[in-house]
Amino acid sequence: MKNIRIIIVSLSFILLTSCALKPITSEYAFIKTNIENVELNDLGNGNVLIYNGANILHKMDNTARLNIWLDNKPLGQIRPSEYVIITLKNGKHHFKVLHIDVVNMRSEHEVEIDNETKVIKIKPTITSNKLELTNEFPKNFDKFKYAEKR
Repeated sequence: MKNIRIIIVSLSFILLTSCALKPITSEYAFIKTNIENVELNDLGNGNVLIYNGANILHKMDNTARLNIWLDNKPLGQIRPSEYVIITLKNGKHHFKVLHIDVVNMRSEHEVEIDNETKVIKIKPTITSNKLELTNEFPKNFDKFKYAEKR
């Protein structure tokens, strides 16, 4: 009986920690800024804010961390309610996104960047990942923080 209890606790611990995604090191230069200084008017012309728009369901079970590759180079890991600002040239860019939700959930997205592109929202979904050009901040942007290079 005691051995069964130990096995059940061990398996539960493994399942709960298995959804943790190891961060990847970014090869991009982030434009460092304070949240008070971020203005929508300062973005565009190549400066693009990318944020993790994960909802509460993904935040609860630790499946909201996103590893992102941009044009086959690692952009890094963006955790829930984090953002980065990077400089992108106009034209098509290829995003690969990974999050773990029991299994690896991968997706690939082609995005056309122009002078008017300001904000990109990436979020995990139950079956994949979603990338959307919003060009507006999320409603609770004051609670977001700048993602540190890991």
